[in-house]
Parts: sequence; C-alpha cells; structure tokens
Amino acid sequence: MASRQIKWGILGCSSIGERAVIPGIKGSETGVVAAIASRTETKAKETAERLDIPKAYSSYEAVLADDEIDAVYIPLPNHLHMEWTLKAAEAGKHVLCEKPIALTAAEAERMAEACERAGVVLAEAFMYRLHPRYEKIREMIAAGDIGELRGIHGTFTFNGAANKSNVRFVKEWGGGSVYDIGVYPISAARLVTGLEPEAVTCRALFSPEHGDVDMMASGLVEFPNDVSLTFDCGMWAEFRNTLEILGTTGRIEVPSAYIGPQNIVLHSKGQSTELEMPTLNTYTLQADAFARAANGEAPLPFAPQDAVLNMRVVDACLKSAREKARVTL
Repeated sequence: MASRQIKWGILGCSSIGERAVIPGIKGSETGVVAAIASRTETKAKETAERLDIPKAYSSYEAVLADDEIDAVYIPLPNHLHMEWTLKAAEAGKHVLCEKPIALTAAEAERMAEACERAGVVLAEAFMYRLHPRYEKIREMIAAGDIGELRGIHGTFTFNGAANKSNVRFVKEWGGGSVYDIGVYPISAARLVTGLEPEAVTCRALFSPEHGDVDMMASGLVEFPNDVSLTFDCGMWAEFRNTLEILGTTGRIEVPSAYIGPQNIVLHSKGQSTELEMPTLNTYTLQADAFARAANGEAPLPFAPQDAVLNMRVVDACLKSAREKARVTL
C-alpha cells in the first residue's frame, strides 16, 4: 500500500474516464479523484455531482493550477495528448495519458523528455498489461509450455461506424482504428515476446464517409527470430478482442485479451486447459501501480520509453497503409 494517497485531476469528461478510469481510481488503495474539468462549466459541474467529485473546473488550466492535485489523467482526443502532458509536466503534475500516448513517436519522445526534466511520472494507459495473467503468459512461453514460439495473432474490432460525429473519425485529431485499438495487439506482441519489431506491412480501409480514417486495418509485424504478429483492428466490424500465441507444440489462447473475462486457455499435447485467473479491475491495478511510482516506492511497470517504442510501430503501420509498402524500423 502506498504511503500517501494521490489526488487526481481529470482533464475532460470522457466516456472512458466516467465508465472505467475514475471508478478504477476510486476503487484503489492509493488514489482520490479530487477534481474534474470540462471546457463547459455546466458539464463539469454535472459530471462532478454525478460521480461525487469534490471540485469542478471550467478549464484544464485550473486543474493544473490547483496545488492540491498531484496527478492528472488525460483522456482528451489524441491530438491534444502532447499539449496537455507538456503543460502538466510544467505544472509539476504526474501524468497518466490515454493511449495512444501521442500522434507520433517523436511527440511521445518529447513528452517523455519533458516529464523526466520536470521529475514527474508519465505513463500510457494500457491497463490490460497490469493483470497478472500476462506475466503468467510470459512465464509459460519461457518454460516451453508451447514449445518454440512461432507466431502471434491479435484482434480488436468493434462496429461504431453509425455514429458519424465520433471523434475517432477526425483524421486531424488522430482518428482511425490503428490509433484507437490496433495499439493493443501491437503492444501485447511486444510484451509477450520482449522484442522490438524490425518491419511492418499494413493494409487499411480508408473511409471517405468517416473522415478518411482507417476504419479497418490488417498488419504483419516482423520480429527478430523470424516470429511475426499478424493483427487486424477495426471500427466497422463485429466485436472481438483476442490474442493467440502459437508454438511448435501448443498455443495459448486469450479469448478476451484486453477487456472482458480474464481467463486464458492452454492448448498443449492434445489437451486444452482453461487456466482460471483472478478477476481484477485492471484500471484499479493501473492506478495503484502509478501511485507507487509517483510516491517513489517502485518503478513504473512500463517506462515512458515503452510508449515511444510502441508509437514507432504505429507510425510504421500508418505509413505502410498509406503507401501500400513494407516499412522497416
């Protein structure tokens, strides 16, 4: 348990914040949601009252100026992540930033450097990685439970195409499926292999009726040792979020890899065994891990440089999809 509770300020009244991150912080041992801000005063006050948050501000600047706030959560549209992370760092606030952390690896690097200079913690909000099942998966691979690793396949799709006003469909704001959900299988493959990709090939459906963003994308991400991730992500397809790790003598199946039920299935030597994992709120795990780092009690499980490296792959995927070419890293 952290020695000091972290007082959080929330920049924006986003659905992910209201639905998951704020309840996760409230359920943690280490955090208190002390303030929330919106560009609209009425919305800030209504949200604060509904979620039982003590302070409501009509500007993000006001949260940063509040001396009682230790850390901010940034769930703003993707193109605003760097701007408000830099401002938060300058104000001496720790930062939990929604994924993708930025629009490019260069932006992510700038954010990481600014937070390091300011002596504040910066983390990308990939909550799923904090569940112990991913450490279990890494242990199973290392122990040879599926033989030699041969390949990984990841998916994350949902159908939100009908809502044409969705911010995910604004190209200039960092819209598109690779930014929004493709980042999950990419980060998961890097996590379970412990390796960084060498090249990427990606193809995408760019939809003129959705701001010309990639509404569906499929990719091949080449890792060292001739292991590859194949993935697809989409915002105009049936829902799924899966991960399959294939070896020479078995495979590990994660039926709900990022959200939903948390069990995993080991297929090995002709048998399939469902491994029961503890049911944990990964948003709460994220809040507690962040607080331990902010309090100087433990390092972040994933340093800011991890976010930079993930964005390098995202950059390559988008470049490949636009140019219809293989991109080396």
